[in-house]
Amino acid sequence: MIKAVTRLPLHWQIFAALLLAVIVGLVTSPETGFLGITLLSVLSFFGTLFLNALKMLIVPLVVASIITGMMELKPNTLGRLGTKTLLFYMSSSLVAILIGLLLVNVLQPGIVDGRPALEILTMTADIEAVMENVEGTGMGDIAEVFLRMVPANVVSAAAEGQMLGLIFFSLLFGYFLSQLKDSHGSVQKDFWQGLLSIMIQITNLVMKFAPIGVFALVAKVIMQSGTEAFGPLALFFATVIMALALHIFVYLPLVLKFVAKVSPVLHFKAMMPAILTAFSTSSSSATLPITLDCVEQRAGVSNRVSGFTLPLGATVNMDGTALYECVAAMFIAQAYGLQLSLEIQFLIVLIALLTSIGVAGIPSASLVAITIILGAVGLPLEAIGLILVVDRVLDMCRTSVNVFSDSCAAVTIARLEGEDGVLQEKNG
Repeated sequence: MIKAVTRLPLHWQIFAALLLAVIVGLVTSPETGFLGITLLSVLSFFGTLFLNALKMLIVPLVVASIITGMMELKPNTLGRLGTKTLLFYMSSSLVAILIGLLLVNVLQPGIVDGRPALEILTMTADIEAVMENVEGTGMGDIAEVFLRMVPANVVSAAAEGQMLGLIFFSLLFGYFLSQLKDSHGSVQKDFWQGLLSIMIQITNLVMKFAPIGVFALVAKVIMQSGTEAFGPLALFFATVIMALALHIFVYLPLVLKFVAKVSPVLHFKAMMPAILTAFSTSSSSATLPITLDCVEQRAGVSNRVSGFTLPLGATVNMDGTALYECVAAMFIAQAYGLQLSLEIQFLIVLIALLTSIGVAGIPSASLVAITIILGAVGLPLEAIGLILVVDRVLDMCRTSVNVFSDSCAAVTIARLEGEDGVLQEKNG
């Protein structure tokens, strides 16, 4: 039986673990245990162990991937590749926000039986804990993104997980390494190629344990959240899910089909391990090693493209997050009985687009960004308490969209760069 399971493709193993986690989470409680050891503590141990293993890979894999990709680029190629990447990320995030804005205006989840939802909903979340995360935020957080790009200490930036600074340094290092023509250059290039190969092998090893990690992380969330808390916020929850579904199942496949001219079905198949891992970890950065592996090994994209687009995308391209920020802010406004003009809605779209980039490196990034929007609209920051009950599960969903969008960018740009063999049957 065990041998039969291990022979299944990885994405089916992860999917089975996901279904089993939902069942276990629903039929057990945080108090369930044996011999004084709770099931929750066991799940927490294995979930944290898996997350730590993924995070362990991030810095060396990202640095080696970017530098290896950059040292193969010619100067004129870098400008073209960077322009295409930024255009894809900005347009994709904008479309995601507009989808969310359309649905939240049509469905109006903040209005229940003709009344603002605030009259029905109660503040069940820990407001003080949220306020600690978002204290002192403002529009200045958007400007901070430029300061984080140039770290005073690159080693400290790596230790603290400041990915923008690490990416910027790696881009510079890789670019100037490509200019070295003597023996120093060849030694350096061999070193970084070797490091990347080692990190890919370690990533493959960690991926073998992905089903266990996914099971532990998801079962823990379901066990703690349950389903009863979703009732009062069902329409808001459904609005976000439908908007995310439209983006990941309609817009992005259309881009793959008509811009990249590849099969969306093959791409979903290739990216399934990364999508399911993103769902369980709620972290684009933690999923990055698996995303890189799926895009290069399963989709057939060169490291030259994936090494540039994916680390950058995991930091600044947040389609699902931007969409969620817009829907959440509009929902809260509706819940307070506030009718927003088109000008205010445009402001929400603009701020959601900027903050999805500018505060991506801050803990609880979506909550931080939502407070910025609420401040611009004139709503109290405490209103975040309305959505905290369902935020954890929605965070899992929007992270999956973020990661899939990054992978679509890599595939699309690779095809526009003239790469052959991307998303062929043998790569899936």
